[in-house]
Amino acid sequence: MLSRPDITPYLGSLLKFRRDIHANPELKFEEVRTSDQIAAYLESLGLTVHRGMGQTGVVASLKGTGPNAGEAHRTLALRADMDALPIVEKNGFEHVSKNIGRMHACGHDGHTAMLLGGATLLSKNPDFNGTVHFIFQPGEEGGAGAQKMIEDGLFDQFPAKAVFALHNWPPLPSGQMAVRVGPIMAATDKIEITICGKGGHAAQPHSTIDPIPVACALVMQLQTLVSRTVNPLDSAVLTIAQIEAGTAVNIIPFEAKISGTLRTLGTETQAHLLQAIERMSNHVAAAHGTTAKVVLTKGYPCTDNHRDEAHFMAEIMAECVGKENAFPDVLPAMTGEDFSFMLLKVPGAYGFIGNGLNGLPGINLHTAEYDFNDDNLTIGSQFWDRLVRRWFEK
Repeated sequence: MLSRPDITPYLGSLLKFRRDIHANPELKFEEVRTSDQIAAYLESLGLTVHRGMGQTGVVASLKGTGPNAGEAHRTLALRADMDALPIVEKNGFEHVSKNIGRMHACGHDGHTAMLLGGATLLSKNPDFNGTVHFIFQPGEEGGAGAQKMIEDGLFDQFPAKAVFALHNWPPLPSGQMAVRVGPIMAATDKIEITICGKGGHAAQPHSTIDPIPVACALVMQLQTLVSRTVNPLDSAVLTIAQIEAGTAVNIIPFEAKISGTLRTLGTETQAHLLQAIERMSNHVAAAHGTTAKVVLTKGYPCTDNHRDEAHFMAEIMAECVGKENAFPDVLPAMTGEDFSFMLLKVPGAYGFIGNGLNGLPGINLHTAEYDFNDDNLTIGSQFWDRLVRRWFEK
């Protein structure tokens, strides 16, 4: 491994910053205090800050002092998300959430602090040969904040030849990093199917068309779509997570609603399953003498890493944590990520930084006991510093 910049003088400030925004989490597009704190930190580094993209987004740029830094093509973008989740935190440490029902259960507080650490190291020694844009994005958790920033002119006002992002990953122990070429996270589509029956008295089912057994039959039939119509070498998940019907024990309702999610890594598999869900829903409903209203809503696209950028990211990971701790072909995850919208506009890559403890996997994301591993403030900050400097050596 090559020598790494010393983050120690700034680590206390980064730790305090991370734990402060963990204690004061804000949901998608409500990140007013968070963006205020980020902007103030960046301004303290001497960076000019742009605010308001995607409602609460923050962007700052740093131009290096290298001889060719002003050339238009020497541009790079780094992104961190900053919103929290609607979860009641169950931790007992001092920086536990003060906002009941809101929690940084996905580590966006850590992502933000790592990128601020990278900005700190780069601003203290800006002898690189280009311009780097630091993007702090709102609304990743279901708000498509990346898309909203793009629609507000993100890459028009801050053009970049490549864009990169890191996400903490509890299945990996701290001190490890991973990336892959191609899909690393899934496309996320929403499924809503309403079975339209005929209501009536629960003691007279023969005079009704009960939508509940139709909905139950459909849930079971939908399970065959992945297991029997998708190539086993492809990846897809179809989960029905909600069933809503009825108001009382003696009333057969007039409708039943089932809702869920479809996750896919390939566009052909995605299209096939969306068509099959609609077809099966209509046919199962018709077989029971009723109808189905099917609403399929596209969510985040597949997070599809570009080949050259993923290879480059893997090289930097190996330089930062050693080849034995850097995995260039990690298995993809069926979770979703709106960084995918940025990858549709600009070449780039999205990687993982381990969030386990003591060499073991950590607590899962989106759980009430989760916390970001502060050891990653050092690794992540040095990673961003190294990535920028090496990118502009190319």
